[in-house]
Order: sequence, then structure tokens, then C-alpha cells
Amino acid sequence: MSVSEIAKGLVDLCKEGKFEDAMNQYYSDDIVSTEPMGDDPVSNGIEAVRKKGEWWVANFEVHSVVVTGPFVNGDQFIVGFELDATNRPSGKRETMKEAGLYTVSGDKIVDEKFFM
Repeated sequence: MSVSEIAKGLVDLCKEGKFEDAMNQYYSDDIVSTEPMGDDPVSNGIEAVRKKGEWWVANFEVHSVVVTGPFVNGDQFIVGFELDATNRPSGKRETMKEAGLYTVSGDKIVDEKFFM
């Protein structure tokens, strides 16, 4: 599978709100995920990334997601995300924008970095 095919597949699933399906289909078991905020910004391995996703779902109610891209260059691609979400603990609703930079090796995403 080409980088473009992986990128398009990931974006298509994210546009449908199927983030877990995207992770299951396209992420390597050894993925490294880096977030710009948090006490531990680096998650190593698919299980750590899944736990990060579970935390997100438990703490945020997502009202809508706009996904742009992918923008492919070699073995990498960028995807833009704009989320309208409410932080469950605080009740604060806000729009969050971030870009994800993904690196592909073989047929899987091995690295993702998010920029806010």
C-alpha cells in the first residue's frame, strides 16, 4: 500500500469519526505518538496510544470534526483537524485546531506528531 493510499484511508475514516478504526487499520504496533501538551507527551506503542484515545473519549464530548488533507511528501503526510468539543470535567466548550504529521514505514504509520 502506498503512502498516499494510507493517508487517504486514514483521512476518510477520520472524516467519519472512526478514529479507532483508523488506528487499528493503519498504525504500527510500535508507533510513537507525540502530543504538544500533557505530563507525558510521548506515547510508545499501540497500547499506549489506545489508552491516550480512551482518555480523550472519557474527557471530551466531540460535537463535530473537520478533517483536511492529506498532504503527502515522500514517506510523510499532514492532516489538519478542527474539533468542536466540550471538556467534560470543566464543561467548557471550545474549538481546537491541530495538525498531525504522520510517518509511514512499510504499510503502517510508525510515528505521529501533533502541532497545535
